[in-house]
Amino acid sequence: MTKKPETASRIADNKKAAFNYFFEEKFEAGMVLQGWEVKALREGKVQLTDGYVVVRNGELFLIGCQINPLKTASTHVNPDSIRTKKLLLHKEQIRRLIGKVEQKGYTLVPLNLHWKTGKVKCEFALAKGKAEHDKRDTIKDREGKREVERAMKSRNR
Repeated sequence: MTKKPETASRIADNKKAAFNYFFEEKFEAGMVLQGWEVKALREGKVQLTDGYVVVRNGELFLIGCQINPLKTASTHVNPDSIRTKKLLLHKEQIRRLIGKVEQKGYTLVPLNLHWKTGKVKCEFALAKGKAEHDKRDTIKDREGKREVERAMKSRNR
């Protein structure tokens, strides 16, 4: 029996993260979820924009990630859409992250949620906040790329 290639399908992206932060290093962690949360993730009922990752007692937690429960959720479950979710990572990786996060200006920002071999994974980055002028430069670069693409399209016609 041949093994199928591993595909990671995205559930949700944090599009604002690249605009607000410079990424130093990216990590991928498993998540501790409840059953209703997994069902809601399959339907794409999640918002990552306000989420962030914190370190408490040597463990990582995802805070502010909103998973909206489905209408068909079980009656005996009391869903909390902004519940704090635990992230699973190796101890030595967490120790290294703690040292870096304690440095001035560094934070952990969730980038996306995706499926990997039937499990939900959270990709997050060690990031440094952008200053206002850096954000303006990002906007300027993006608009410049759009202009070039428009010029190339009109030239190809």
